[in-house]
Amino acid sequence: MILHLVRHPKPAIAPGICYGQLDISAENVAAVAIGLRDELPPGLPVWSSPLQRCRDLANLLHPVPLIDDRLAEMNFGDWEGRPWDSIPRLEIDAWAADVAGYVPPGGESALMLQQRALAFVNSLDLPEVVLVTHAGVIRTLLAHWQALPPAEWTQLIFAYGSCTSIELPR
Repeated sequence: MILHLVRHPKPAIAPGICYGQLDISAENVAAVAIGLRDELPPGLPVWSSPLQRCRDLANLLHPVPLIDDRLAEMNFGDWEGRPWDSIPRLEIDAWAADVAGYVPPGGESALMLQQRALAFVNSLDLPEVVLVTHAGVIRTLLAHWQALPPAEWTQLIFAYGSCTSIELPR
């Protein structure tokens, strides 16, 4: 199976805010869609995160994109909508010490995100698809398929509006 993992365009939110599952719009969605249409094979099915910054792009890539909650970004719980520098230092340090397993208060861990994203991918039975999603989803999926240790997950960086394609054995 070939997966085209598309990260949403830049969110329309002030810098320095933790926005995980906040449902916010994105900037320059139409321009990003035009660029991606030139890059992606035509006619592929498109699945999207339910969050607006992904849905808006998916709607421009396909007349009827499918929505799946398992493609949503990591839930940062009590951190959502807060400036990163207002989150208690002890909590940030605990997360940095255990990037994969730490659960922000009221949220989920990166491993929990990875499990739901893998469950989604494993439910697909198509030769090639487009997934419009988030950096956290893309990062945890690629980390799994590349067998990266959690300490290296944060080294996987994806630009807004970019597409990362991968072929998985079936």
